[in-house]
Amino acid sequence: MHTPSLDTSTKRRQRVQSAETGMTILKALARLGGAASLTAIAAESAESAAKVHRYLSSLTSEGLVAQHPTTQHYHLGPEAVRIGLAALRQCDPVRMGEAALLRLRESLQVTCFIAVMGNMGPTVMRMEEPSLPVTVNIRPGSVLPMIWSASGQAFLAFSDDAELRAKAQAEYAGATAEQRSVIGGPDPVGMLCQQVRTQGCAIVRDTLLAGISAIAAPIYDARGHVSAVLTSLGASTGFDTRPGGKVCPSVMQEASAISAAMGFSTPSPGTAS
Repeated sequence: MHTPSLDTSTKRRQRVQSAETGMTILKALARLGGAASLTAIAAESAESAAKVHRYLSSLTSEGLVAQHPTTQHYHLGPEAVRIGLAALRQCDPVRMGEAALLRLRESLQVTCFIAVMGNMGPTVMRMEEPSLPVTVNIRPGSVLPMIWSASGQAFLAFSDDAELRAKAQAEYAGATAEQRSVIGGPDPVGMLCQQVRTQGCAIVRDTLLAGISAIAAPIYDARGHVSAVLTSLGASTGFDTRPGGKVCPSVMQEASAISAAMGFSTPSPGTAS
């Protein structure tokens, strides 16, 4: 059997290392917003300016990076844009959230699903149930209310959408006195949204289905828009609805991971939205 020579192995390692360094610099440029000076890119990638300059020249020749003729700043080139657009076209929150549904089902033994906003309201798309599922009248294709479901509340609270707010106001106006008593006040919908945002997730207890509680967290796309909601539910008698309990942090963590896979980057503290 032929054994690669030492020189061949060394060259192969060097090529791999070069590719890794190039990707490190490209990702540093992306983290800096897609446009930055040589000095900033070098600092972000923890490499010398001379080394970064050599790699930027190679990336420029491949169309992955371009340089502004006036400022001399580097920015993502047309090939990088094409790669990004191709990746965005594959960003389906339902498909990308399948593994999260399975993990939540197995680790928490709860029913969980992903909903997207349809024409009629939050619509269940993919659902996973434990071996001993809780009997609920929710299935893929089910449309949920805006105010009385955790999924609807998550869409409402984390979306800056006037149409959703109007739909929620109409839903509240048509609710029974008993339902309205749950979220009273001069601006019940606004108060509900504030509470959900403070918690970081939506939590409902017996408001949609008697004896059923649920927790929902938003899934963001690369633009920072809520593209879907991840929800877990169970019988209220054994379902931990505390914000810092067993379920809520797990749902929020999985939703955050899906968002990251969708291209969403959490704003740094102090960064203007």
